[in-house]
Amino acid sequence: MSTPILVAVAWPYASGSRHLGHLAGAYLPADVFARYQRLAGNDVLMVSGSDVHGTPITVRAEEEGVTAQDIVDRYHGEIVRQWDELGISWDLYTTTGTENHARVTQEMFLEQLRRGHIDRRVSKQLYDPEAERFLPDRYVEGTCPHCGYGEARGDQCDNCGRTLDATDLIDPRSKLSGSTPELRETEHFYYRYSDFNERLAEWLDTREGWRPHVLNFAKSWTTEGLHDRAITRDIEWGIDLPVDDLGPGKRIYVWYDAVIGYLSASKEWAAGTGDPEAWRRWWEGDDARSYYFVGKDNIPFHCLFWPAQLMGAGDLNLPTDVPANQYVTFKGGKASASRGVGLTIEQALDRFEPDAIRFALAAAFPEHADTEVSEDEIARRINEELVATWGNLVNRVLSMVNKNCEGQVPDPGELLGADRAVLDEVDEALRSAAAQLEAVELKAGLRTALAAAQAVNGYLSETEPWKVLKVDEQRGRTILHTALSAVNGVRVLFAPYLPFSTARLAEVLGPIERWERSPIATGAPIPKPTPLFGKVDLDA
Repeated sequence: MSTPILVAVAWPYASGSRHLGHLAGAYLPADVFARYQRLAGNDVLMVSGSDVHGTPITVRAEEEGVTAQDIVDRYHGEIVRQWDELGISWDLYTTTGTENHARVTQEMFLEQLRRGHIDRRVSKQLYDPEAERFLPDRYVEGTCPHCGYGEARGDQCDNCGRTLDATDLIDPRSKLSGSTPELRETEHFYYRYSDFNERLAEWLDTREGWRPHVLNFAKSWTTEGLHDRAITRDIEWGIDLPVDDLGPGKRIYVWYDAVIGYLSASKEWAAGTGDPEAWRRWWEGDDARSYYFVGKDNIPFHCLFWPAQLMGAGDLNLPTDVPANQYVTFKGGKASASRGVGLTIEQALDRFEPDAIRFALAAAFPEHADTEVSEDEIARRINEELVATWGNLVNRVLSMVNKNCEGQVPDPGELLGADRAVLDEVDEALRSAAAQLEAVELKAGLRTALAAAQAVNGYLSETEPWKVLKVDEQRGRTILHTALSAVNGVRVLFAPYLPFSTARLAEVLGPIERWERSPIATGAPIPKPTPLFGKVDLDA
């Protein structure tokens, strides 16, 4: 029986161009994992979308003198195009601006309100007297009270990763006017996250196989105790409240509604299939598993806040795993779209082939530590690993078969020890990589694929079919058949990482239907190959 696998991927703000840190941190790992799970025979539902309510959008709109919708339209279109160019295999990529998302968010709000997990409170929030308006968190910057970082935002410190309230900041300043905001009273709805502190702590204690930095970070929050947080704001851009208790000028705040997107997108996908209830298999099924792919700055939201919201709304599945990655750094600094640090996805697509980008980033996934990425390192990995090890192997084997076997898969003779050994090594690599990918150790899975390709290269160097063919044609053809069979297995290992070149190989060797080395049909045509990948010359 196939297992329902929900692959839930962080929702990028449609506020600017995304960079390689975003791609390596969440989107590419999710796609690699989803592609493997499909080959393993499981039912994958991979969803995400553009977050159109984030305050970075309204900040940018005010800076440019345009509407928030103008910003959303510009960058959502760019993001969708890039996902397509990179081969990200969504089942649905949507936005938080749909009527469906608003309805699902409002339904969750009302259910949590009915259960007593949402209440009204008067609090003091920062107000810009010059702009004459309350300031959402992202409209405030200042010094982090925890680590002293001077450029902390009102919702989070990028330096230490702590989630903040704008009122926590030392020496706060308004991004609208630059003035020092003042505290004024306002009334908002609060989610009672403290109601779930004990349940979350117990649940976290049952998590097995999670990355240590994720689990330890989440547990430290429950040790300190979760605080209730306001989930509405004095803003005009956002989802309408389904109740009018607070009067005009209030909206549901982005970091409450954005995580609900995983559920709303699943329901939108189900409606599109003609079976509006199909989402339940992934959200209510006892056998279902859910994986949330995010960066480490989103650990609290996905290990604590979102599970608390799910607990408060009823009997919906909690995350099976949150394999949050660490940061990608560029020249020692954390990649940041808002601060212009790091290579954008668009810049990378201008310089490198999509599969080459995917390979180089997957080889450097920041799964357990921050990882430095540079154009030089990307080029080195492409030339010395992707092209030299895998690309050249494929071209070498297909060329020899085409030239020496009448352009078709040869009939093999009896396999010798070396032949059986290389095929056994490829089969073992498939078993090892399956375990690594199941554990979301994706970088290790790629290393296993490379090692398998190197083993086949070693087999060719050892058996020297170009020499054997001159003295024993049948033995030479057997070696080439074995090498082709090995390549047929190794391409499965690379398939989750390299969709475009995998599709090209499928035109020659047939489609990959499952996670195994399948037999190759004797007599099948093998045309003269063209290189799968081109070498990179950054100077050119």
